[in-house]
Amino acid sequence: MKKALVATLTAAMVFSLTACGSSGESAGGSSSGSKDASSSSSKSDDLISIGFAQVGHESDWRTASTESCRSTFSKENGYNLSFVDCDNKSADQLEAVRNFVEQEVDYIIIDPIVETGWDTVLKEAKDAGIPVLVIDRNIKVDESLYTAWVGSDFTAEGESAGAWLKAYLEAKKKTDKVNIVTIAGTNGSSAQIGRTKGFNKYVKANGWNLLDEQDGDFTQDGGQKIMESYLKSYKDIDVVVCQNDNEAFGAIDALKAAGKTYGKDGDIIIISFDATNAGLKDVKEGSINADFECNPLAAPYLEDIIKKIKDGGKPDKQKVYVDEACFACDDTVSSFKTDEGKEITMTVVDDKVLKERAY
Repeated sequence: MKKALVATLTAAMVFSLTACGSSGESAGGSSSGSKDASSSSSKSDDLISIGFAQVGHESDWRTASTESCRSTFSKENGYNLSFVDCDNKSADQLEAVRNFVEQEVDYIIIDPIVETGWDTVLKEAKDAGIPVLVIDRNIKVDESLYTAWVGSDFTAEGESAGAWLKAYLEAKKKTDKVNIVTIAGTNGSSAQIGRTKGFNKYVKANGWNLLDEQDGDFTQDGGQKIMESYLKSYKDIDVVVCQNDNEAFGAIDALKAAGKTYGKDGDIIIISFDATNAGLKDVKEGSINADFECNPLAAPYLEDIIKKIKDGGKPDKQKVYVDEACFACDDTVSSFKTDEGKEITMTVVDDKVLKERAY
């Protein structure tokens, strides 16, 4: 049902939003199929050519990110987009970017699967005079090798989740030892690194007991398998931290099958990240206690940067953070302050919130 809901929402988003356009390639499928489609794309004198090397199609968030780019960088908007779904394979992503350089596209967009290993191919792009724009995940290279990065502050997301949990436990007067398990995202990805770092600061500061932390690869199947493993290994779990909504869906399936209670009226607190429409539906229903947004709609920010470059300018900043919010199933904690001094307001999810979501 969640997959059907996401498909419907994605179609609506593509129709109603200004997000990224397609040059006719398929969003899914193998990387080899996508490469064939990309290589068949030709530059046009009156269109700005863009090559986009996407991580893959592992989650609802990723689908929204891809469709944002397809809608924004459409032929109707003056772009020719060559899209490659790299299917979470780093070697394929490097090859895709190298192919974009050989095709002499005007701009390259990368959502890096992992942070490292980019120096050589990005130097090739720089030598070819092609601006490189990085979205979502971070990249560890000399900053002169890319023009701008647009995305989320993953560490701040983790800190917000940790600070919310601290406030929530205090409001519930839970002072006993808190046992936590984390279903992490793809190991080595920026989201996994940042959210883990930010949240675990609060684990250490508050003396919580982190029982385990394993990689669910940002997928529903991964979340379910890891949660099933945790339930076999640990009898007393108070909090499950899922590093994206799809992992939370899988964890909920496992908890439900095991007869465990969770969410708003249950024994186990569930924290998630991304805040997709499907995730917030579970928040509204009380299955997920809190969800921290990771905004996938980066393409309009990228287009602003491209327009500035085209006009002979440059980005105001090399790092641009997208706007994000935090959501809860009830008003137990309506607002709080992080240890880092950030004021956070929690939005209680209702039908109006769901209706206004773009993804």
